Amino acid sequence: MSENTGDQRPPSFRPAAPGRRPDASGARPVGAGAQPAGAAAVGADAQRPAHPRRTARPDVPVRRTSVRGAAAPDSPPAYAPSRAAAPSYAPAPAAASPQRAEIRPDDPPRPTGPRRGRRRRSPLAVLLLLLLVVLVAWPVGLAVWADSRIQHVEALSSAADTPGTTYLLAGSDSRADGAVADATEGQRSDTIMIMHVPESGPTALVSLPRDTLVTIPGVGENKLNAAFSLGGPPLLVETVEGLTGLGVDHYVEIGMGGVSSVVDAVGGVELCLDYDVADELSGLTWTAGCAQADGVTALAFARMRYADPNGDIGRTERQRQVVSAVVKEVAEPTTALSPAAQVRLVEAGTGALLTDPGTGIVDLGRMALAFRAATGPDGLVGTPPIADLDHRAGSLGSTVLLADGAPDFFARLRDGELTAEDLQAG
Repeated sequence: MSENTGDQRPPSFRPAAPGRRPDASGARPVGAGAQPAGAAAVGADAQRPAHPRRTARPDVPVRRTSVRGAAAPDSPPAYAPSRAAAPSYAPAPAAASPQRAEIRPDDPPRPTGPRRGRRRRSPLAVLLLLLLVVLVAWPVGLAVWADSRIQHVEALSSAADTPGTTYLLAGSDSRADGAVADATEGQRSDTIMIMHVPESGPTALVSLPRDTLVTIPGVGENKLNAAFSLGGPPLLVETVEGLTGLGVDHYVEIGMGGVSSVVDAVGGVELCLDYDVADELSGLTWTAGCAQADGVTALAFARMRYADPNGDIGRTERQRQVVSAVVKEVAEPTTALSPAAQVRLVEAGTGALLTDPGTGIVDLGRMALAFRAATGPDGLVGTPPIADLDHRAGSLGSTVLLADGAPDFFARLRDGELTAEDLQAG
């Protein structure tokens, strides 16, 4: 080994050059019981001077540490920027709620609340909504329109009300509408029916022969249809009330042209007659049996009298058959569910009807239902008891004389006590 001729250690390990030792009077004490140089212990209970690191400076906040050295919640970390150094545009952090759970990185995202924006309806929902509006609005609009088209005439009297609801149906034979072309002037009522809906009991439809001998107020004895020609609807109503003892609640009149147009509006009706007819006065030509009739044929069917072996009684029966056939066709789905057919029917019906001012489209609907009930299996149809079909009453010629039991018949009609045996067929 060669002789060491010099110090080969790095400079950082080399001893300092010998010289004067530094003054240790201001040196920091080292050790558990060390005291600053020159300081004397006051006593056994004297406090040790605070460690320089634990001595709080008045202008520097004390940083507290936990056992593990983590920063306390009320002290910002040493590396956090001071509040004064935050940029002026940075929003202040929201205060954390003490009840809010800690969100960990592996937690699923929290569901957000429902959007406040308008939801888009599905095409099917929109279609169903529109369909519902149409189904509700169409019948209401149709009823309002039909009601506005009805023509009214003063007809009702001041007679006392009677139990139940009574309709007076009159068919005018006025030629003013052009349905029949002949030289007959004025107007008469070839069709007169009383329909009564009692408070309890069956609905009854009673035809009053137009030649029935009655007492007309202010006129005296005459045929029933003369009341219409002499005083119009008001005198006819008053005369019928005097004959039956029933207070008329609704008056409905239809002209001959109305019969034809209504039948055509429902597409024709099926009528039946069990004998052949070739009547020049009414224009009816018929082969025994049932056939589909248009408006013109149905009108002739209802008017024909002289070729009928039962005369006026047979005509009242055929008139009821025409009305019943129309009501049946109105209830058919092809008419009831067809807007076009409904419009045609309203135009035809309201154009030919006259009612008292208190009778509107709702009352006409109830009347149609009552007519259907009367002509159904549980209803009653016929004429009052007749004593003589060819009663001669002075200058009046041939009249229809009702039986002595007619007043009791009408009382039973009023009270809903009639039976099929009480009605004379016709």
